[in-house]
Amino acid sequence: MGSLFRSEEMTLCQLFLQSEAAYACVSELGELGLVQFRDLNPDVNAFQRKFVNEVRRCDEMERKLRYLEKEIKKDGIPMLDTGENPEAPQPREMIDLEATFEKLENELREVNLNAEALKRNFLELTELKHILRKTQVFFDEREHAGLNPTESMTRALISDDNIARQSALGPVQLGFVAGVILRERIPAFERMLWRACRGNVFLRQAEIETPLEDPSTGDQVYKSVFIIFFQGDQLKTRVKKICEGFRATLYPCPEAPSDRREMAMGVMTRIEDLNTVLGQTQDHRHRVLVAAAKNIKNWFIKVRKIKAIYHTLNLFNLDVTQKCLIAECWVPVLDIETIQLALRRGTERSGSSVPPILNRMETFEDPPTYNRTNKFTKGFQALIDAYGVASYREMNPAPYTIITFPFLFAIMFGDSGHGLIMFLFGGWMVLKEKPLAAKKTDNEIWNIFFGGRYIIFLMGLFSIYTGFIYNDIFSKSLNIFGSYWTVNYNASTVQSNKALILNPKYNDFAHYPYPIGMDPVWQLAENKIIFLNSYKMKISIIFGVIHMLFGVIVGLWNHLYFKRKDSIICEFIPQIFFLVFLFLYMVLLMFIKWIKYAADNEVFAETQACAPSVLITFINMVLFKPPNKVDNCYPWMYAGQDGFQRLLVVLALLCVPWMLLAKPLLMIHNKKKLVQGIVHENGDVEGGVGALQNTGAVAQGAHKEEEEDMSEVFIHQGIHTIEYVLGSVSHTASYLRLWALSLAHAQLSEVLWNMVMRNGLVREGWFGGIFLWAIFAFWAVLTVGILVLMEGLSAFLHTLRLHWVEFQSKFYAGQGYSFQPFSFEIILDAAQSGTEE
Repeated sequence: MGSLFRSEEMTLCQLFLQSEAAYACVSELGELGLVQFRDLNPDVNAFQRKFVNEVRRCDEMERKLRYLEKEIKKDGIPMLDTGENPEAPQPREMIDLEATFEKLENELREVNLNAEALKRNFLELTELKHILRKTQVFFDEREHAGLNPTESMTRALISDDNIARQSALGPVQLGFVAGVILRERIPAFERMLWRACRGNVFLRQAEIETPLEDPSTGDQVYKSVFIIFFQGDQLKTRVKKICEGFRATLYPCPEAPSDRREMAMGVMTRIEDLNTVLGQTQDHRHRVLVAAAKNIKNWFIKVRKIKAIYHTLNLFNLDVTQKCLIAECWVPVLDIETIQLALRRGTERSGSSVPPILNRMETFEDPPTYNRTNKFTKGFQALIDAYGVASYREMNPAPYTIITFPFLFAIMFGDSGHGLIMFLFGGWMVLKEKPLAAKKTDNEIWNIFFGGRYIIFLMGLFSIYTGFIYNDIFSKSLNIFGSYWTVNYNASTVQSNKALILNPKYNDFAHYPYPIGMDPVWQLAENKIIFLNSYKMKISIIFGVIHMLFGVIVGLWNHLYFKRKDSIICEFIPQIFFLVFLFLYMVLLMFIKWIKYAADNEVFAETQACAPSVLITFINMVLFKPPNKVDNCYPWMYAGQDGFQRLLVVLALLCVPWMLLAKPLLMIHNKKKLVQGIVHENGDVEGGVGALQNTGAVAQGAHKEEEEDMSEVFIHQGIHTIEYVLGSVSHTASYLRLWALSLAHAQLSEVLWNMVMRNGLVREGWFGGIFLWAIFAFWAVLTVGILVLMEGLSAFLHTLRLHWVEFQSKFYAGQGYSFQPFSFEIILDAAQSGTEE
């Protein structure tokens, strides 16, 4: 848990592994997930590394598994997930896995090809069946009408004069073609036939009621049967080309009814035989996929682990003898023994007799930042890392954020009703944590909510508390302790006057305060907003100043840990003085005002009428301006206030040049002492003038570079000083968002109640109950959608800004990079989420 306050101490290690044991050792380290390997071959192409062939084999196995998975999902077969985590197979087992996947893929592809051919044959026979049925119906209609079909077609296509001329020459011979076409192409098909054949063809079409399955895609398509009559070979060729262009399928259709019936019977027999064969093919395919579905999850895990191991081995270097692999890795110091035990297990598994060697190395590189987290602290750490990963061994804001984040959120979201909704939602996710985590989904919004379940839970809990303090629940108040205000007016006066003033001097507040929170009578008061504005504005400033002071103090712990005494003297002390002398003093004035001035004080100068404005007092203090005098009122809150305030402002202003100049001047002084010490040491040792001259030449050569370095230090310190001084003012004002959003939330909640929910309470009887039910549903949807979700998101973002900017800027650099260990768990989770997407 200590690493939560400050990142783990890391060390760079060199690892020597025998070639035979390297695979097993890396496998054990992947299960452990505590080692971050460095790439020792950055200039070597990925295709030129030692284990590139093994990686390719793993890619091929993964491709085959993805094909199997796609076919399993297509058939809707559930894939068994036992939650097992099998170990990475030995390299020799890769051959067996490859053979298994090859056999399954080939068998499945062969079955699919056969099934597709059978389905295509079945489709053709089905279409031919519909053609024979529809054309038979068409010819039967013509015969019942007393017309020969050929004669009727002739009359439809040829005029009476042409018929007389043709009958003199001989009988007219008409041809026809029949086929099937997609239903949506019929209108365009008909127009094209009419235009291309100039109206010399006759088209008759009928819809196929049942959809047909496309064997290539498996989609259901709707088609229509058509028959086209024409005269002559030229028109026949033209019609067939048009059919080909519209991708219509033509089928043979006999002219004689007896031939059509005989063909139909043969088609039905073949369809029945095909149905039997198709059923057997589907059964075989289903059996193959069911057998594969039982193991596919474990197969994926095994292949991905093998692939990850070989990817990691490609980062290693080979020694001169080609029998040893050398790696460099970052490891936590506390876990070195655990890592050595894992390496020993890997060596024993591989049967090697040469033990691995793990040596610590000295380096000037910045180690990665590693903060150990659990399921509770993980969400808060993610909030901090989203701004920037902490520098190595820098103070981590996450443990303090666990309390300050939900608390500052709750100040803005202070409603016990809305907080209860959020609390119950967060509590449900926490209680159902395991089953919800098992249902892995690619819904990004849900994943964000679930990842921050403990944050939502605490935000709701704290909001219930602040709502209790504000005495606000769905814009209404709870009358738990009764009102401490006394109404001294009679009934007629109260009824005849809309607005009356209650004198605080004559109510119970004069003797003792309300037990906790706000008096419920303020919910009815006309000046409720004025009173709550003053209260919420002041507590916003109070919590803001305390929050910033704590940030500066956390910065002191950084200086002490890194032994930066100069920073303590030149930065921390003037920063804390500047903040205390100005802004903490303003907070103290608020408490003095609350304590000193009361309505029942016997001295008039100490009543609420003479209470000075804290804001005006602070402005006059900074401007060295005397306060405005009021008759019978004392202008100061305590004796000697004027002189004390002037002293505080002068001391605060002196802190500005202290922050600006002290550190650069101290650095110049230290460098001069260092140069003098070197000169003195050289003079003693050499005992000659030549050594002094050489030292002077070196000093002169470095003089110009030192001037450039010092100018950068002055500029950097100036920017830092201006940022802190101006930031102290702007950051203090920024905490007023706590008051602003709290006021906006309360007012929006009240408006929603008055404009929606109140309308449902004015009707009586059974109709009133139904009306109230509908109004309540509408009010509940708006409450959850606007006040809980939208307002909650707004308050969350403002709280995030207060932590990232106002709090963390006082001590947090955030210039590190995160520790990314070689971990099978992380790799498998990333692969799983990538597959789902």
